[in-house]
Amino acid sequence: MIRVLFAACLALVTALPASAVEIREVTSPGGIKAWLVEEHSIPFTALELRFKGGTSLDQPGKRGATVLMMGLLEEGAGDLDSQGFAEARDALAAQFSFDAHDDAVSISARMLSENRGEAVALLKTALTEPRFDDDAVARVKAQVVSIIQSDEKDPNTIAARSFDGLAFGDHPYGTSRNGTIDSMAALTRDDLIAAHAGVLARDRVYVSAVGDITEAELGALLDDLLGGLPETGAPMPARAELGLTGGVTVIDFASPQSVVTFGHGGIKRDDPDFFTAYVLNQILGAGGFGSRLMDEVREKRGLTYGIYTYLAPMDLAETWQGGFSSANEKVAEAIEVVRAEWARMVADGVTEAELEAAKTYLTGSYPLRFDGNGPIADILVGMQIEELPTSYVNDRNAYIEAVTLDDIRRVAVRLLKPEDLRFVVVGRPVGLEASN
Repeated sequence: MIRVLFAACLALVTALPASAVEIREVTSPGGIKAWLVEEHSIPFTALELRFKGGTSLDQPGKRGATVLMMGLLEEGAGDLDSQGFAEARDALAAQFSFDAHDDAVSISARMLSENRGEAVALLKTALTEPRFDDDAVARVKAQVVSIIQSDEKDPNTIAARSFDGLAFGDHPYGTSRNGTIDSMAALTRDDLIAAHAGVLARDRVYVSAVGDITEAELGALLDDLLGGLPETGAPMPARAELGLTGGVTVIDFASPQSVVTFGHGGIKRDDPDFFTAYVLNQILGAGGFGSRLMDEVREKRGLTYGIYTYLAPMDLAETWQGGFSSANEKVAEAIEVVRAEWARMVADGVTEAELEAAKTYLTGSYPLRFDGNGPIADILVGMQIEELPTSYVNDRNAYIEAVTLDDIRRVAVRLLKPEDLRFVVVGRPVGLEASN
């Protein structure tokens, strides 16, 4: 019956307009801060936690420790082994997920109001009393190794990882967050305990809650759930020095088509020109069939089924990247078209029609992200970690609308450097001169 009610709650969560989201800042009696959106129409709460630092906090020689540690948090905690923890979670109809990214680790929790106290207590044991039992460690290690082995045979992953290695070198960004088969095998229980203490600390936590919970209830929850964590964690890593230079890297891979990852330096999220760059990217390559690159590379020339670009403003480095796949005999031409479009954007800017279409899409699609308690909680914690104000949900579209043709031209000249583009090609391209 509880599971049926939980499923019904999920089904009843409907989209809210961004302008209807009233965000309140909450500080617990113990000084832990969070953002809250109260929504009492259904007895359900979504809780999002982010701990800044993520897999970039892996110590030298311990790559993969954070991924493995996060994968083990619900594989036994406190008095419960892996099976006991799963049974306790399911009996409460609660949902927990744990994940590790380059710049943060994330914990998501979904719970019914009637079981909130018990669900939070169970989550607390996962965060503060993980067991790291030998059998669980071996099992999750095997899962990660399987992912590593699969990635070694995937041309898309090979291209992305090779690009990262060229871009970031010895910085953690330059290697897979999963580590290697050897580094994963070498990790010990002590390494997991150290990773846990370094990553899950109160000095880097960001919290949001959306649903059937009041400010007072959230304040008490925060102190109960997080009060037992270390006050401070491991020092944050230094910024990455971008080592990209223009040219082409070819990695031999037996396939009738080549996979291409490309890019150069980007823009910080807090840069005053970020929104202009965001709109510019929409026109250049993020707009699907409405983008210039899709039009020039696919529609006019038939060189690929799809091509995309995106801004990647990470905490410690920024890139502007893209990717596509093309038949080996066509990939050289496709690369030249990308370079040409990069240069044409710098030389000519965009048209009024292109700018208005991009604005219409970006402003119209934004409210659709607020389609339930969980997605809203995820958006709010992301806003916090990016140091955005609570008013951002109401102001964001105005920033998009304010972008002008002159802004686009100026930022294109500032940021788009066709001569700096590095293309990593995984395949057996024909007639392509490499500059590895």
